[in-house]
Amino acid sequence: MAVVREFTLPDLGEGLTGAEIVRWLVQVGDVVAVDQPVVEVETAKAMVDVPCPYGGVVTARYGEEGAEVPVGAPLITVAVPGGSDDGSGPPVTGSAVDGGSGNVLVGYGTAAPTARRRRVQPSPGPLRETTAAAPGGPLRGAPAVAPGEPSHKTAAAPGGPVPETVVCPTGPLPVISPLVRRLAREHDVDLRRLKGSGPEGLILRADVERAVAATAPASVAPAPGTPTPVAPAPAATATAPTATAPEGERVPLRGVRGAVADKLARSRREIPDASCWVDADATELLAARTAMNAAGGPKVSVLALLARICTAALARFPELNATVDMGSREIIRLPGVHLGFAAQTDRGLVVPVVRDAQKRTLEGLSEEIARLTEAARTGTLAPAQLTGGTFTLNNYGVFGVDGSTPIINHPEAAMLGVGRISPKPWVHQGELAVRQVVQLSFTFDHRVCDGGTAGGFLRYVADCVEQPMVLLRRL
Repeated sequence: MAVVREFTLPDLGEGLTGAEIVRWLVQVGDVVAVDQPVVEVETAKAMVDVPCPYGGVVTARYGEEGAEVPVGAPLITVAVPGGSDDGSGPPVTGSAVDGGSGNVLVGYGTAAPTARRRRVQPSPGPLRETTAAAPGGPLRGAPAVAPGEPSHKTAAAPGGPVPETVVCPTGPLPVISPLVRRLAREHDVDLRRLKGSGPEGLILRADVERAVAATAPASVAPAPGTPTPVAPAPAATATAPTATAPEGERVPLRGVRGAVADKLARSRREIPDASCWVDADATELLAARTAMNAAGGPKVSVLALLARICTAALARFPELNATVDMGSREIIRLPGVHLGFAAQTDRGLVVPVVRDAQKRTLEGLSEEIARLTEAARTGTLAPAQLTGGTFTLNNYGVFGVDGSTPIINHPEAAMLGVGRISPKPWVHQGELAVRQVVQLSFTFDHRVCDGGTAGGFLRYVADCVEQPMVLLRRL
């Protein structure tokens, strides 16, 4: 006997409360394996294929493509074979179910089991007996109806199909959808007297709708001679826009765009930020990169060089690798540098995070940045790869601009912005020359430090850009 399991939307990452259904990967009636992806969703941070921890037959799907689903809401129900049909088995948990793995996302942790999951057992015997089995007589398995007592048999509409009726003994009903239960309550349909058309007798919405359609004519037919009331004509709906409604296209703030809006607005509200900037001669930095790449081995990117400079600067100024807890009125200085870098994608701006960047070599930083950048462009970043940053590097020079005043990525305390590297006139060794110049801008939370610390950080970064040999002192 199969047991129906309900799979709900798991917690997909830090601070996420829901997701948008992008594409269903299964249909009702499909057979799914354990950990098979069943739906593709878009969170505020990434596109995620959500695997189901149960193996069996899909009996229901919840939500259309494009719908917003909160964490904990049902996604699908699966009829898992081999379950107990008498309710005597052990309680169901998220990690100890028949045919389930307990996984929520491939490569991602499993959340605690929800209290919504429950065992549904279609009852043997009477559950499969219908009115068709005893034409003209009382329903088999049902208590006899005394003369004069109202009958609970479902009335059939003239000329319409007669819904099959059963008597379900006391115990769990073979129905799992709250929508089905609500529909039955609204139309006074006794679910214990319906035979489900789903797997193993599961009562579906269509079963309730058929019962409602069969009883509707009998319940609304007027008595002989009673005039049929005429419903009043609906009031005309105004089609002209109101005077206060602004014209133009309305674009919902959701997904990545909505998350960016919320985070940046919160940063502006809560963080008293300040900015400083400086121009630097990056000619020697580019020459050092050319020499490294000419020596063979993995190529080193400019962004990786800047990331290595940032980790060295944060080692000298650890006040900036921090966050502020206003609840306890404390500055929390963080031991590891989880370096985020801004990456523009077709879906919007995302910030992948390089974990423990201070422990990586220059080649290691370059490889990890390249890997995360490609994953961001293809939309395959896991939520854990987009959270937990402690400092952000923003290379807006790829857009061909020189400078900017970055907005801090809340709850971090600082961000370094890097403009384009372009040839400009520069005084070098006392003479005017054409050099490769870059503008560096630095935004910091004034609660964690004063201007002297921020200026010292930015000056050290500029010195490393102009004289890469300065980094050798920290290696």
